[in-house]
Amino acid sequence: MKLFILLILLLSSLFSQNIPTKKLVYIVSDISIPFWEIMSKGIKEEASKVGYSIEVYSSNNSNKTEIENLVKAINNKVDGIVLSPINSSSAVFLLKLAKDANIPVVISDIGTDGGEYLSYISSDNEEGSYRLGKILTSKMKELEIENGTVGIISIPQERANGKARTKGFLKALDESNIKSTGIEQQVNFSYKETFDFSKKLIMNNPDMKALWLQGSDKYQGALDAMAELGKSDEILLICFDSEPEFLQMIPEGKLVGAAMQQPFLMGEKSVEQFYNHFNNIKIEKNIKLEILAVSKENIDTKLKTIKQNILGIK
Repeated sequence: MKLFILLILLLSSLFSQNIPTKKLVYIVSDISIPFWEIMSKGIKEEASKVGYSIEVYSSNNSNKTEIENLVKAINNKVDGIVLSPINSSSAVFLLKLAKDANIPVVISDIGTDGGEYLSYISSDNEEGSYRLGKILTSKMKELEIENGTVGIISIPQERANGKARTKGFLKALDESNIKSTGIEQQVNFSYKETFDFSKKLIMNNPDMKALWLQGSDKYQGALDAMAELGKSDEILLICFDSEPEFLQMIPEGKLVGAAMQQPFLMGEKSVEQFYNHFNNIKIEKNIKLEILAVSKENIDTKLKTIKQNILGIK
């Protein structure tokens, strides 16, 4: 009889260890974009470590869907929400809904124009873009093309991170007296949009010698536009964020450099803050992570960090 009771207690203990203690949801602007997919990977891995369940709700860049996802999370009685909003302004209403439902929120990237949240995990977009701009201006001087202009295809400037990226990059250009052609703002983040904007900038600015993409995943659209117009050898390409193939493109000189955020680490940090909250451990209200400004000259020294914290490759 005692043996039977011990067996029951042992099985009960084993089953209880597999039951998630907290239920989290990740509401993200568009999970099809590699940056967000890598962040979700970091969230999932850290949640698994601490015994939390996690579901991912993609808003597919639709404000309506984003609100529906927040309402869905409330109805599902989740214990916490990791939020990567479509833009900083839409985040305000989402935070109000969550507050009214007494659900804590950790914002991971993008930012908010107001509202209450548990913690905000961000990247130092301004400093990262400034350092990336310095890599580009140095290369333009080396090639003696600093009299040329730089085209910019940006993420929406209504986002706090978009404004910061533009500010830091333009500061670097100004310090070298290099002019920009102006900014084309992304709306749907598609290949066609990047291709069309790149083509427009090249055709309207014959003196353009470099192109900066504030998002990296549709970089092929820019390369294809350059090729179609016979400008592949005349215009430098530089990107914010990273793709796995950049590890080869940068050393080969096909890409001047990239400002690499650390999405996998951002995902881990988001769940860490919930763990601290649920266990009465001090929370960091604002966490700003370094952005790696990577070029051909320094990529080897940063490779381990790039693979682990940026690409999520263990």
